[in-house]
Amino acid sequence: MSQSKRNTQVLQGQKRRRRQWLTFLRMVRYGINNFSRNAWLTIAATAVMTITLMIFFATMVAQRVLHDSTAAISEKVDMSIYLKTGTTDAQAKPIMDDLMKLSNVREVSFVSSEEARANNAENNKQDTAVLEAINEADNALPATIRVFLKNIEDISQLDDFVKNDAALKKYLSTDRPPSFAGDRREAIKAIANWTVIAQQIGLVASSIFIIISSLIIFNTIRMAIFSRKEEIQMMKLIGANKSFIRGPFIVEAIMYGFIAALLATGLGVAGMLFLEPRLAPAGVVMEPTVEFVLSFIGFILLGMIAIGGIIGIISSLLATRKYLKI
Repeated sequence: MSQSKRNTQVLQGQKRRRRQWLTFLRMVRYGINNFSRNAWLTIAATAVMTITLMIFFATMVAQRVLHDSTAAISEKVDMSIYLKTGTTDAQAKPIMDDLMKLSNVREVSFVSSEEARANNAENNKQDTAVLEAINEADNALPATIRVFLKNIEDISQLDDFVKNDAALKKYLSTDRPPSFAGDRREAIKAIANWTVIAQQIGLVASSIFIIISSLIIFNTIRMAIFSRKEEIQMMKLIGANKSFIRGPFIVEAIMYGFIAALLATGLGVAGMLFLEPRLAPAGVVMEPTVEFVLSFIGFILLGMIAIGGIIGIISSLLATRKYLKI
């Protein structure tokens, strides 16, 4: 191939890339113009997309907060196994060693009958009547093994241990069942159930609003197509290809997602900062989640923009495919 032919091919390639770039810029400009043509439709589509992304953001945050709050409860809640009154530390140690072998057990401690009596007196020192009853009564409080679990939702190992461990049966109190039985057990199950329900509700709500948002954007673009039928027909007559006709509508939909992502992320972060100090007294652990979001706010914003853009692009492609018939 001669040098002149190579030069010609290079020039043609440069011209082709220049035309493609100019075409892309025109599509972006037309899309921006379309975005601002009908203010009410734009506001409606952006508002619904913002609500959708806010619910998605809130769902992800709520799942992390629920996980952290459950972990915090796990660290504070202990499962008590009551032993016979007078059981010593030496007698309880083999049982505690066996408990520590369970994969879900994080920590084990022992409270003797004497310590339980002293703690009871200390906790009720302001109540004279209770103090007198404690002083007059015989030391009848049981010794206690306090068990802290890694996951309080799973007490199956501990349940099996109480039923089957031979060393424990020798000292197990016959008067008081373990604290994870009865009402306490139901309370633990309730925590687990409500955690799962809250996560499912969040996911369902996010899915519903994603569908609603997509439908509104779909209808917004469809109305834009109907209002510009003659313009689109003219573009087809002069030889505009399919991608050039679709392009502005896709740009318009991406702008909905972009603006909605900025609003949803900003409002979501503001809501977290507002709620964190107000929910902390109720035991809701939001601080780790707030720190995580603020530390990675750039990546989170990009993720939200990507989600909004994907919703917009899919809606736009469906609208142009069905109603433009191009």
